[in-house]
Amino acid sequence: MKTYYVYILASKKNGTLCIGVTSNLYQRIEQHSEKITEGFTSKYDVKKLVYIEQTSNVEGAIYREKQLKHCNRAWKIELIEKENLEWKDLTNELL
Repeated sequence: MKTYYVYILASKKNGTLCIGVTSNLYQRIEQHSEKITEGFTSKYDVKKLVYIEQTSNVEGAIYREKQLKHCNRAWKIELIEKENLEWKDLTNELL
């Protein structure tokens, strides 16, 4: 069974946020960190993994990503801080 991840990246604590979905979280984080493609995350140096949700349902993951993108910033920050009060980079937990 495949696993899908909805994630939030940040430039720093209370900084710029980016929400995405992927089936290979480690690879996606590497792409953001290495700035492989130009775009939003490269421009704003958004590469710190601060929040993760996982599911085995791709449709559910995409739906959740869209939900999170439509939430206001204060709600997103509260969501992050429920699980990761210090905004530590969760990338090491993937290794």
